Amino acid sequence: MAITILPPFIEEDAYSSSASDDESRDSEGDVDMTSTSGGGARPAKRLRLSRSGIVTPGEVVTDDPQWMRGHGTFTPTTTLSSNIIATVAGTVLKTNKLLSVHPLRARYTPEIGDLVVGRIVEVQSRRWKVDVSAPLLAQLPLSAINLPGGILRKRTTADELQIRSFFNEGDLVVAEVQSVHQDGAASLHTRSLKYGKLRNGVFLAVAGMGGAGGGMVRGTGVVRSRRQVWTVHAANGGGEIEIILGVNGYIWISKLAADRASESGGGGATTAADVSITRLEEVASASIYSSQNDEIGLATRREIARLAGCIRVLVEGGVKVDEETVMKAYAASLNIELEMDDEDEDEITREGRDYVGGEKAKQIVAAVLKKR
Repeated sequence: MAITILPPFIEEDAYSSSASDDESRDSEGDVDMTSTSGGGARPAKRLRLSRSGIVTPGEVVTDDPQWMRGHGTFTPTTTLSSNIIATVAGTVLKTNKLLSVHPLRARYTPEIGDLVVGRIVEVQSRRWKVDVSAPLLAQLPLSAINLPGGILRKRTTADELQIRSFFNEGDLVVAEVQSVHQDGAASLHTRSLKYGKLRNGVFLAVAGMGGAGGGMVRGTGVVRSRRQVWTVHAANGGGEIEIILGVNGYIWISKLAADRASESGGGGATTAADVSITRLEEVASASIYSSQNDEIGLATRREIARLAGCIRVLVEGGVKVDEETVMKAYAASLNIELEMDDEDEDEITREGRDYVGGEKAKQIVAAVLKKR
């Protein structure tokens, strides 16, 4: 049975008397979008709209014809009304005479140069389809990856036949957005040694991504302009842990690979980007496409879980996720654990202290906001 979706219908009697002319002007001296030109009626619910107000889908933002509609709004074409109606739930943004609604929750919008973490969802003849939390699946061409051994040559039919030996469905990859097509779909590449298949870690999806930076209006989300890959020297014997913050809201926290740690000489994974393309044969091997995880100790797994919990606490607390806030939250969690009384501690209590949430989460968020 077919389903018909009707456009929202605005009742004419839902309008109430307007306020004074002084209240109908904003701080810039322009007429407020909640007022009408002739001192006539207007919706009573528009009284609460402000620069930081939130509108819902189907709600009238304004009926003043001086305003132009932008993203997140529409004007009914079936009537002669000049109403601008919100199509998403979010905050109203005013740019001169242009009205737009910034969504509270939206999918990631790819931009060239973005570092993203994605999951392989489909394998085709010459490319992979990757989920990067965008409206459309991104594509990773076979010609945009490094072959095992650092071989630089044109891809042949033999490479197409063994395409699943590189990436298979369900594999996680870190890549860079190389180009964005006209329809909004992104094309990725993993030609650098700091990109490729991910293993030895845990995947974390930050909810509420949106806009051109991948952040909510409230301020949460991964910050695009900050450092996105760094190494943490974990406490309690956890060793070195690598954190990758994808601007698309996908995060990867893993044990630092032994080969990358030796390459950096103790400086973390950041020097992998400094490897010359002429040295690919020396450092790139078939192990870069291995799906076998290394042995990870209990202390390392515990610190990985602690870092993942700190990131979840930041998102729930409305704090932006970047290197600074993550490290502050991690340090705060360690300090809170040290302050706890160790008397009469049993195994159950020890396991419970590794959980980052509840009252401890509030203390971590307060510590991060206090230090900012």
